[in-house]
Amino acid sequence: MFALNTYSIITAPQTSVYKSKGSRFMAFAIPIKNEEEAKKEIQKLKQTYPDASHHCYAYVLNFDKQNYRTNDDGEPANTAGNPILRQIQKHDLTNILVVVVRYFGGTLLGVSGLIEAYGKAADECLAICEKSVKLIFEKYEICCEYGLEQEIYKACKQFNGLIHVIENQDLFCAEIKIPLPMVEGFKSLLQKNYKIQFKYIGIA
Repeated sequence: MFALNTYSIITAPQTSVYKSKGSRFMAFAIPIKNEEEAKKEIQKLKQTYPDASHHCYAYVLNFDKQNYRTNDDGEPANTAGNPILRQIQKHDLTNILVVVVRYFGGTLLGVSGLIEAYGKAADECLAICEKSVKLIFEKYEICCEYGLEQEIYKACKQFNGLIHVIENQDLFCAEIKIPLPMVEGFKSLLQKNYKIQFKYIGIA
């Protein structure tokens, strides 16, 4: 199953500005749920700041943070997107897009200067973001004879679960989400006392 119990997100968009040798780096941190949202937000910023030198970004998705992407947008390879990504990882965030919009100030920063500038721009923006820690849930489908549903409701309440009933004339069926640390206790209670079986659906 899953190794972690929680994940962290930002709760609202945030912006900040970092300057280096005349260049202006505008950082935008935006909460996202999927790649399509990331693409739309990047396009919005390109339309809002069409005269900027570069629109560099990184985003991270999903609980395990393994879905990520970076883009240097014409800057030397690995001088923009990767430094932004490292800051997202440092702040241990997911479901987030960070775009750094650069206005060139006339002085070349060099590879190390670019890495520092994009990293600091992202870091300063993320540092002022409001953050929230979310529980990871495991999702199951459960079916049993009518008459046992009250025991399922009680167990859900005891283990902080969420329940969504599925229409079924013959059996009581429901989709249940249980916080990851409480899954084993929840399943053990219902399986031991009522022989109820579970179908694992996934992480929620």
